[in-house]
Amino acid sequence: MSGPETVDRALMTAAVVCVVVAGALLLVRISRGPSMLDRAIALDVFAAVVIAGLGAKSAFARDSFYFPIMLVLAFLGFTGSVGIARFIAVRDKPLSRRRAAGGGERT
Repeated sequence: MSGPETVDRALMTAAVVCVVVAGALLLVRISRGPSMLDRAIALDVFAAVVIAGLGAKSAFARDSFYFPIMLVLAFLGFTGSVGIARFIAVRDKPLSRRRAAGGGERT
């Protein structure tokens, strides 16, 4: 193995190790998160870590098969984050604002 190949393999191995460590730390944050918002953010970052892991695998194998999968995962992560943010925003609204936005009280 030549010098550049050795450096290339070492950098890819370091990238995979970083992705695995980040995934493990995110799983801890998801399980221990003090609030629902912390867990939601950790799930969004976990989607990014999965995409980074697929990118590292694709670079390691020198194969572009995973690029469309990464694109779909990025889209799903974005839409999931927006949905969770809207849910949390509605849930955390003060009661007086909910009544004003809902058009009054029901009896």
